[in-house]
Amino acid sequence: MASIELDRITKRFKDTVVLDDVSLSVEDGETLALFGPSGAGKTILLRLLAGVIEPDAGRVLIGGHDMADVAPEHRRIGMAFQNFALFPHMSAFENIASPLKARRTAGAALSEGVDKIARLLKIDHVLTHSPRALSNGQKQRTALARALAGEPDVLLLDDPLRNVDAKLRFEMRLELPQVLARQQATAIYVTQDYKEAMALGDRIAVLSGGRIVQVGKPEDIYLTPADVETAQLFGDPTINLLDVTPELDDRGPFVCLSDRRMPLDPGLRHAVGRKCRIGMRAEAIRFVGPDDPGAIAVTVEAETPLNEKAVTLTVTKRGREILVSRPSETQGPSDTATHIAIDTAHALLFDRDSGQRIAPGAAADQQAGAAA
Repeated sequence: MASIELDRITKRFKDTVVLDDVSLSVEDGETLALFGPSGAGKTILLRLLAGVIEPDAGRVLIGGHDMADVAPEHRRIGMAFQNFALFPHMSAFENIASPLKARRTAGAALSEGVDKIARLLKIDHVLTHSPRALSNGQKQRTALARALAGEPDVLLLDDPLRNVDAKLRFEMRLELPQVLARQQATAIYVTQDYKEAMALGDRIAVLSGGRIVQVGKPEDIYLTPADVETAQLFGDPTINLLDVTPELDDRGPFVCLSDRRMPLDPGLRHAVGRKCRIGMRAEAIRFVGPDDPGAIAVTVEAETPLNEKAVTLTVTKRGREILVSRPSETQGPSDTATHIAIDTAHALLFDRDSGQRIAPGAAADQQAGAAA
């Protein structure tokens, strides 16, 4: 195993800054999910770690050693890609064996190494097949096996499940953490799927616009996102966002939604009078009767069943759209005219101009949720 450290990495292509002063640490044996939208710079970051390209500024350290003068083949890194990148003229066995051969492993040791990882990934029955004879799932597992066969200190996985079917993605989300734990490699797993990031990462690093905007445990990223963009990227359905201006009375800070007073965390007094956006997860909103103390009158516009849950689009009297999520086995509203109540204890407050989350108890000008 080996730790990874990116120390103030900057990478440009002509006039475009792809990575901007990025610092990131991954502990020995940790799996870090690197999450971000397309074009955020995730793959470039992996290539820098692998030594395929060099940074314009900053340092890459693996196991505490500066990689500035270390060639890619000497970094003890395994990689798997979203497009599989298998050698077409080699069998699955030969593909998996290639990193072992590069280390001059031969004979029984080579066969044993291939068979061990093939059994672990359940592809030992297709080792004689060429890549064109493999299903996408088998290709994906073969690519993973090749990355793991050399027992690398560092494993870089570039969205390897993107081109496989939904069933296999689900299965691999369950299997991969066990595989990575057995290999004891330090891993960075790139993905654009927030569910995948939350399922596979010991921690998640959110990369956006070439910068790390937040690093934390999966539940922390979901419950306390650093900014509006991160809040929108995590969650299905997307978070509800409404423009508000917090006010203050003798009971503490609050916002008004459809003439209803919605109390805020007492620690948000410093947000009073600021132009904000309140974020409310769909599962923090429920249907209630008209006599509920926090009832807001809404009209049901549409409802979408999503297997384990149902998502309802409602509209307030002032025309604001609010999504409500509930378990599919529970009863929904019986009429298009109904009421909802919002659990403001789980509401998030963002500065309307900067998009940064306003943390309870923080100074008025502090940007909460900064990258760790």
